[in-house]
Amino acid sequence: MATSIGGLGLVVQLYMKSLGASTFLIGLVATFNSVGLLFGAWLWGTVSDYVKRRRLLALLALGLVGLIGVLTLLPSTGVVLGTAVLRFLVFSGFAAVAIAIVSTASRVERRGKNLSYISSARAFGFAIGNVAAGVALELLGFRYAFAVCAALPILAFALLGLLPSENPVQPREKLRAWRAIFTAGVADLYVATMLRQMAIFGTFSLLYVYMDSIGIAPGVMGAISATNTATQVLALLLFGWLADRIGRRPIFMLGFALSAATPLVLVFAANVYGMIAGYVTLGLSFSSMYVGATAHIGDRVPQERHGQMIGLYESSRGLGGLFGPLIAGATVPVIGFDGMFLVMAGIAALGLLVMLVGRIAHRRPGYTFSSR
Repeated sequence: MATSIGGLGLVVQLYMKSLGASTFLIGLVATFNSVGLLFGAWLWGTVSDYVKRRRLLALLALGLVGLIGVLTLLPSTGVVLGTAVLRFLVFSGFAAVAIAIVSTASRVERRGKNLSYISSARAFGFAIGNVAAGVALELLGFRYAFAVCAALPILAFALLGLLPSENPVQPREKLRAWRAIFTAGVADLYVATMLRQMAIFGTFSLLYVYMDSIGIAPGVMGAISATNTATQVLALLLFGWLADRIGRRPIFMLGFALSAATPLVLVFAANVYGMIAGYVTLGLSFSSMYVGATAHIGDRVPQERHGQMIGLYESSRGLGGLFGPLIAGATVPVIGFDGMFLVMAGIAALGLLVMLVGRIAHRRPGYTFSSR
């Protein structure tokens, strides 16, 4: 699933450019992706607390096959934008449910490490997808590159049969999501993540277009972008191990700091090596932020609400991504790419500030729900 979606981003951006779409419309694809992430992660995460999760994953895999398959018809800009919402509505659910399965089954002392395994596998899929998409696009063209991306979820569907059957966790009491956020003391984490994602989605929503403008070939773009997820493969494992030993907060605080640094690196990235530096910084920032944050949420919310709360966390990322690409698409024509990168760095820095203020406000020990 991650391989399919990871490769699709590059192909869609360049396909939109081939249709003559403006930078604003190309950036709007990432915004529409975020709309799907915003609603899909919370929806399917909540549903997964009440149904058998393996069956739900199978349904989502088949849905993604059809939604990506539509692109093989080489549709208009409007269809590409419309299906972007639906694709991420489905994919975000697959990611949230998988994380919830691991979080629910993990003991507190191993939750960070266990979550790092599945997050690392997803990152590895994104890395393969980025490289394969660039090569497929150069060799096969848009239609068959889309076809390759559509075929991959079929393999994911086939592999789901290897998962053990399981029964959903039955909620012991009705607890509204917003109440759980404030009761568990993670509201600042959700807000900071929204701001971080606004900056990152905005920065990278037009980056393939930027690389094309400085003469980087599509095949090379795929290899460059794969350095992000390739970095995550090992970094997630490292930070998951550290999160179980030195605590969750130092790990995700590092992630927020590196997120603010990522757009600044791209200001000076005028060639392949500069772009690689930006993508590696992104990989480190996401790895430390994501594994630390998801483990922290798993520690502090009731077990019977893991699906809903992890889904809501993914939705907070989607909410940030909803606005970031819009800002990027609107600012590039006015202040150029470098100016846009600086704006995004400021937004990410604001997310870090929220976490620093939140840490001061929550010096007192917070209540942690029992994992039993």
